Amino acid sequence: MEDAGEIAAFRELCSPLMASLLDELALHPDAPRPFPAIEDALGWPHRRIASVLGGVAHLRRMRFGGRRPYRFHEPRHAASGRWELWCDATQADALRRYSESRTG
Repeated sequence: MEDAGEIAAFRELCSPLMASLLDELALHPDAPRPFPAIEDALGWPHRRIASVLGGVAHLRRMRFGGRRPYRFHEPRHAASGRWELWCDATQADALRRYSESRTG
Protein backbone atom coordinates (compact mmCIF):
# COMPACT_ATOMS: atom_id res chain seq x y z
CA MET A 1 0.00 0.00 0.00
CA GLU A 2 1.52 3.31 -1.13
CA ASP A 3 -1.38 5.76 -1.56
CA ALA A 4 -1.55 8.18 1.39
CA GLY A 5 -5.35 8.35 1.24
CA GLU A 6 -5.67 4.59 1.30
CA ILE A 7 -3.20 4.35 4.19
CA ALA A 8 -5.18 6.98 6.13
CA ALA A 9 -8.43 5.08 5.45
CA PHE A 10 -6.87 1.85 6.73
CA ARG A 11 -5.61 3.63 9.85
CA GLU A 12 -9.07 5.16 10.42
CA LEU A 13 -10.88 1.82 10.18
CA CYS A 14 -8.51 -0.46 12.10
CA SER A 15 -8.69 -1.40 15.78
CA PRO A 16 -6.98 0.68 18.47
CA LEU A 17 -4.35 -2.05 18.87
CA MET A 18 -3.59 -2.06 15.14
CA ALA A 19 -3.46 1.74 15.21
CA SER A 20 -0.90 1.59 18.03
CA LEU A 21 1.17 -0.90 16.05
CA LEU A 22 1.09 1.31 12.93
CA ASP A 23 2.03 4.38 14.95
CA GLU A 24 5.01 2.52 16.42
CA LEU A 25 6.14 1.30 12.99
CA ALA A 26 5.87 4.85 11.62
CA LEU A 27 8.40 6.02 14.21
CA HIS A 28 11.09 3.81 12.61
CA PRO A 29 10.67 3.92 8.81
CA ASP A 30 12.64 1.46 6.72
CA ALA A 31 13.84 -0.37 9.84
CA PRO A 32 12.69 -4.00 9.88
CA ARG A 33 12.34 -5.24 13.47
CA PRO A 34 11.41 -8.65 14.83
CA PHE A 35 7.99 -8.92 16.44
CA PRO A 36 9.33 -9.22 20.04
CA ALA A 37 11.28 -5.94 19.71
CA ILE A 38 8.17 -4.12 18.52
CA GLU A 39 6.03 -5.70 21.24
CA ASP A 40 8.58 -4.66 23.87
CA ALA A 41 8.52 -1.07 22.54
CA LEU A 42 4.72 -1.06 22.86
CA GLY A 43 4.72 -2.72 26.29
CA TRP A 44 2.78 -5.65 24.86
CA PRO A 45 3.14 -9.31 25.77
CA HIS A 46 4.97 -11.35 23.16
CA ARG A 47 2.79 -12.91 20.45
CA ARG A 48 0.25 -10.07 20.53
CA ILE A 49 1.28 -8.80 17.09
CA ALA A 50 0.24 -12.10 15.53
CA SER A 51 -3.18 -11.74 17.13
CA VAL A 52 -3.54 -8.09 16.04
CA LEU A 53 -2.56 -8.90 12.45
CA GLY A 54 -5.01 -11.80 12.42
CA GLY A 55 -7.74 -9.50 13.68
CA VAL A 56 -7.21 -6.99 10.88
CA ALA A 57 -6.97 -9.62 8.13
CA HIS A 58 -10.67 -9.50 7.21
CA LEU A 59 -10.66 -5.70 6.94
CA ARG A 60 -7.47 -5.81 4.90
CA ARG A 61 -8.83 -8.40 2.47
CA MET A 62 -12.38 -7.07 2.13
CA ARG A 63 -11.77 -3.31 2.01
CA PHE A 64 -8.21 -3.02 0.70
CA GLY A 65 -7.74 -5.98 -1.63
CA GLY A 66 -5.24 -7.55 0.76
CA ARG A 67 -2.89 -4.56 0.65
CA ARG A 68 -1.03 -3.58 3.83
CA PRO A 69 0.34 -0.24 5.07
CA TYR A 70 3.37 -2.16 6.41
CA ARG A 71 5.86 -4.76 5.16
CA PHE A 72 7.01 -8.21 6.25
CA HIS A 73 10.17 -10.28 6.12
CA GLU A 74 9.73 -14.00 6.59
CA PRO A 75 12.22 -15.57 9.01
CA ARG A 76 14.30 -17.10 6.21
CA HIS A 77 14.74 -13.64 4.61
CA ALA A 78 15.12 -11.63 7.81
CA ALA A 79 18.42 -10.58 9.34
CA SER A 80 17.13 -11.61 12.77
CA GLY A 81 15.93 -15.01 11.59
CA ARG A 82 12.45 -14.12 12.92
CA TRP A 83 9.37 -12.50 11.43
CA GLU A 84 10.10 -8.81 10.90
CA LEU A 85 7.71 -5.94 10.31
CA TRP A 86 8.21 -2.31 9.24
CA CYS A 87 6.78 0.61 7.27
CA ASP A 88 8.67 2.06 4.38
CA ALA A 89 9.30 5.81 4.34
CA THR A 90 6.20 6.56 2.21
CA GLN A 91 3.92 4.51 4.47
CA ALA A 92 5.42 6.00 7.62
CA ASP A 93 4.98 9.54 6.31
CA ALA A 94 1.31 8.91 5.49
CA LEU A 95 0.70 7.39 8.94
CA ARG A 96 2.42 10.29 10.70
CA ARG A 97 0.44 12.86 8.70
CA TYR A 98 -2.79 11.03 9.55
CA SER A 99 -1.94 11.03 13.28
CA GLU A 100 -0.97 14.71 13.19
CA SER A 101 -4.25 15.60 11.48
CA ARG A 102 -6.17 13.89 14.29
CA THR A 103 -4.33 15.65 17.12
CA GLY A 104 -4.73 19.13 15.70
